[in-house]
Amino acid sequence: MELEQRIIKRFGRAIVQYRLIEDGDKVLVGLSGGKDSLCLLELLARRAKIQRPSFKVMALHVRMENIRYETDTNYLQQFCDRWDVPLRIVTTRFDAPTKEQKEKPACFLCSWMRRKQLFNTAQTCGCNKIALGHHQDDIIHTALMNLFYQGHFSTMPIRLRMRKMPITIIRPLCLEHEADIAVYAEQQHYEKQLKLCPNERETNRTTMRRLYEQMEAQNDETRYSVWNALERAGKLIEE
Repeated sequence: MELEQRIIKRFGRAIVQYRLIEDGDKVLVGLSGGKDSLCLLELLARRAKIQRPSFKVMALHVRMENIRYETDTNYLQQFCDRWDVPLRIVTTRFDAPTKEQKEKPACFLCSWMRRKQLFNTAQTCGCNKIALGHHQDDIIHTALMNLFYQGHFSTMPIRLRMRKMPITIIRPLCLEHEADIAVYAEQQHYEKQLKLCPNERETNRTTMRRLYEQMEAQNDETRYSVWNALERAGKLIEE
């Protein structure tokens, strides 16, 4: 119960502190079926039962025909039904890279097609916000990757207003620790994905995760130092 209360408290603080949800919002959750997206959907659904702010939640699960990255859609439907969240399931695919895309890996093309379906569904269903399941560790790892590999200090923003469409991307798990979500997922008996992506491999993100773990082992304040630096630099919100 202590863990659940800690997660809910952080979630509520993120919603209020970063103004992620407002009255009248309709939020589309990108539901992959992994622990993070399941936790995100549950927390948003629970929050939506509170009187203020008044908002609606729906979910989208995208299946990729030519990438065997599967979740039991029956389980996802049952999970969404449990929390009274409408679920849409869309199947798509990406073709062989064009001449312009030949340098793009399969992971990039797959992710791009999934995001495209999210944007299309959000506009079709009248959703003004898309919620993604990135937690604080993801955001910090991205900041360190950009610093060490790209030479600039930035990260995936926790609130991003799109310029070409009336949609805002939000990351309500931004204050949650990945380790807490992992334990909570076990406690709640979330089902694991049937098949993981066959293209998963060692990447710069894997290297950065290990480096970050070493830094945290030496300094308990590492997480908060990086986060405070991102806040002071104005990198967490993009209007």
